[in-house]
Amino acid sequence: MAQRGARVVGLKCMKCGREYAPGDAAYTCESCGLDGILDVLYDYDEIARSFTRDDLAASRENSHWRYLPLMPVDSSESLPVLRAGWTPLYNGRGLLELPNLFIKDDSLNPTASLKDRATSVGIARAVAENASAVAAASTGNAGSSLAGFAAAEHVPCYIFVPADAPKPKIAQLLVYGATVFAVDGGYDDAFDLAAEAIEHYGWYNRSCAVNPYLIEGKKTVAFEICEQLEFRAPDKVFIPVGDGCITSGVYKGFAEFTRLGFIERVPELIGVQAEGCDPIKVAFDSNSDLVPCEARTIADSIAAGHPRNWRKATRGIRTSGGSMMTVTDDEILGAIAALGRATGIFAEPAGATAFAGLTKAVSEGMVGSDETVVVLMTGSGLKDSDSAMRAAGQAVPVGRSLEDVKSALAT
Repeated sequence: MAQRGARVVGLKCMKCGREYAPGDAAYTCESCGLDGILDVLYDYDEIARSFTRDDLAASRENSHWRYLPLMPVDSSESLPVLRAGWTPLYNGRGLLELPNLFIKDDSLNPTASLKDRATSVGIARAVAENASAVAAASTGNAGSSLAGFAAAEHVPCYIFVPADAPKPKIAQLLVYGATVFAVDGGYDDAFDLAAEAIEHYGWYNRSCAVNPYLIEGKKTVAFEICEQLEFRAPDKVFIPVGDGCITSGVYKGFAEFTRLGFIERVPELIGVQAEGCDPIKVAFDSNSDLVPCEARTIADSIAAGHPRNWRKATRGIRTSGGSMMTVTDDEILGAIAALGRATGIFAEPAGATAFAGLTKAVSEGMVGSDETVVVLMTGSGLKDSDSAMRAAGQAVPVGRSLEDVKSALAT
């Protein structure tokens, strides 16, 4: 018997507060344009009557669709073939002298990043709407996620990437059969061109910064953390921040579980940006509107100089009692190596940014040794092998004899 997702009761612009009935707004607020990001509204009293912690305990669904009653998908019959979520929460085993440190490894999703959580919802809705094609702008991960899920559902896919996007990510897009446009410019240029093409051709827009339903997939990472910690909310969660969509989703997930009584509170959310691309931190610290910047960081997946979802991100961090911080590219590279050598987790630069932030926060006394801390690792290091080599160093050259090995080890 097919299960049903949550009934969406409305959409609300977080800038002007205007509300829409489901289906009345295509993507963003008609009054505020692209700056009018919408919140998806549910009837939580109705959800609470049919969805409990006991239901989760009895669930045998080992993907994020175990939370279908809190997701905007009409029926379990329309779910995509590829399954995202239910990724491991590893114990950090005293790393950074934190006995209660956990790493949420979302590189184990189908296309190796957290983006699959959002894409799965987008593809389900696109298929239900009989979309002619799906499209997005991306620095790599969102695009490869969409391309992979679109391939599995046999839906045409168009991806707009900056021309300097890492080659492994572009290769992944091409292997999945997407049409890839390498835009002469940065991510924000790709975003603008994609938006123009999507409107012209009527493609389904997978952009989390525009499509309000995509964040509903990202919030499931917070649900899983709660379950994996036996419904104990962590004290702090460190999140890499680019366009603000992951942060927005994480906050909403914890807030919904709190509202349903599944956990007692929302943890402090610590947003971490690269020092060379920190417009959301600047807006957060000054409590003012966002001022775009030029992105200068190796962490391409969070290199959004004009992030579109900054309002939701800053709202979530502020409401949680959290804060924002920045780390340098050198600190990110150091985090890639440290995380890999201490845990066996291979992170791309954006994926290691949150761990770099935690490392810095510990050194500055911002984290108590008795606190439960979760770090989001959002993407595989295999997506950016050049940065991985910069972080890890080079292989040791030897000849063909054991004596060569002995000599190398002696130096």
